[in-house]
Amino acid sequence: MIGVINYGAGNLGSVMNALKRLSVPARFALGADELSPKISPFEGIIFPGDGHFATAMEALDKSGYSEAIRNWIKVDKPFLGICIGLQLLFDSSEEAPPVAEKAVHGLGIIPGTVRRFPGRKVPQIGWNQTAAKPSSKLFRGLPQNTFFYYIHSYYADPADTLSTTAEAEYYVPYCSAVERGALAAVQFHPEKSGAAGLELLKNWAPKKYSGGA
Repeated sequence: MIGVINYGAGNLGSVMNALKRLSVPARFALGADELSPKISPFEGIIFPGDGHFATAMEALDKSGYSEAIRNWIKVDKPFLGICIGLQLLFDSSEEAPPVAEKAVHGLGIIPGTVRRFPGRKVPQIGWNQTAAKPSSKLFRGLPQNTFFYYIHSYYADPADTLSTTAEAEYYVPYCSAVERGALAAVQFHPEKSGAAGLELLKNWAPKKYSGGA
């Protein structure tokens, strides 16, 4: 069973529908307690959605999901972040600058900052090529420079590129996917990216659901 975190963002129905098409059992997590690694009913967690960085972090902090996600990733349980689910893994974002000397922090799991695209045509909306490293497990079996669907005004800028496994370009080259152990996250929306997106979700899913040995 896959747990999907619902903190009030959009696109959750599309994620659930994509998992259903792959015959991967999933349901929404009922609260942060269900992410406790020792007693969780879930074999993996997906954190999808869109929204404002500060608003999303506030919702996660109030619900207890912030610490629950950190603990889940700390013990290397399967986790997939989508769109804002990637950005919140970082330390901070230009979308949420300090206000009245109060900084808005991300989950702080991957060192780096989320920055706004420098061009005039923002957000990026639509299909864009994504160049993955050969070592990537998420992109296994997909052609190089596969197109995925993006919609975002900000991009992740890691302090180092060790965890970056795919890049795209919109005004500047930027991190499109990260993988570190059982942690994975993508800036694009696989649930809206047709057959390629379904293949990526299949690659991420536990082997017993994806047809792996």
